[in-house]
Amino acid sequence: MRTHAPIAAHPVARWLILITLAVGIYFFHVFLVPILAALIIAFASWPLYEKLVARCHGKTWLSAGIVTFLVLLLIVVPLVIVVFYTTREIQQWVGWLTSVNRFGAESPVWLTQLPGVGTYLAEWWDETLNHPHAISDLAQMVGLGQLANISRVVITFGGQLFSVLLVLLFMLITLFFVYKDGHTLAQQLDKIGERILPNRWHRVSRVVPTMVSATVTGMVIIAIGEGIVLGIAYRIAGAPAPLTLGVITAFMAMIPGGAPTAMTLVSLYLLGSGHPVAGVGLFAWGAFELFVVDKTIRPKLVGGPAKLPFLPTLFGLVGGVQTMGLVGLFIGPVVMALLVAIWREWLTEEDEAATP
Repeated sequence: MRTHAPIAAHPVARWLILITLAVGIYFFHVFLVPILAALIIAFASWPLYEKLVARCHGKTWLSAGIVTFLVLLLIVVPLVIVVFYTTREIQQWVGWLTSVNRFGAESPVWLTQLPGVGTYLAEWWDETLNHPHAISDLAQMVGLGQLANISRVVITFGGQLFSVLLVLLFMLITLFFVYKDGHTLAQQLDKIGERILPNRWHRVSRVVPTMVSATVTGMVIIAIGEGIVLGIAYRIAGAPAPLTLGVITAFMAMIPGGAPTAMTLVSLYLLGSGHPVAGVGLFAWGAFELFVVDKTIRPKLVGGPAKLPFLPTLFGLVGGVQTMGLVGLFIGPVVMALLVAIWREWLTEEDEAATP
């Protein structure tokens, strides 16, 4: 009896499959960011989702709808509110930058009064910023291009915010189906993974959820918490634009040493601007809060293998922002954590194989 070879065995069919995959990636690469964001949230919250499925008597569609609504209520809505009020605070900064770029600006009094470095910084300010088109010249010098029209930057920023809202919408849609069909997708991925990495897939696939959950908990959630706590402290201390400074602190908190640096700079500003009690109080509170988080809370939430070195963390943040925009601040470190985990897993497997 004559048998026919599978279609994938024909060279032409293989090329057609590769071309189809390439065309699919080209057309759907714009959805990569919301898909990655949805997968990260699903990995981090999967244990809670499974408990909810048990309470809903196995109704995955109901559980997926409830968890997706909670993500919308607890993550997306607060994020939109923070972006709205941060944009209003940034408008004041943009107005000041426009004035400085047009007329120049003398060094502020508080800068001169900073202990130790005040005189040097004031001289640098007068030489660099106290002349027309100072911001444009400074941006050109550091390689950021010409900023002759700052309003264009604001419009671009507004367009990016709209893109972020679209990403959030597609992320929520994707997240619902990841929750609903997660077990089926996992089984299909295991079949494909076993064919691609027959000897390593089982170990690598079990490391991924752990690393994603640990990275989200240890970097993103703790960084957001530090930004909220220090943002409230900035407000109490009387720092300008406390919400924007809190957002900046949260972003910097994902880099080792970033949160203490941000808090110290704000404290120095308050100290130099004639508010020594507020500056010293903010520094004391920030140092205590960061010490408690780094020495007690973070080690309990994050295991040792999930801790990333400084350089991979920095590459994950910068690379994520350059390739994915604002969402990349959260996706970049997670992707870098996965790469480091796979690298460590392979090294461990090689060491075990070499051990007699």
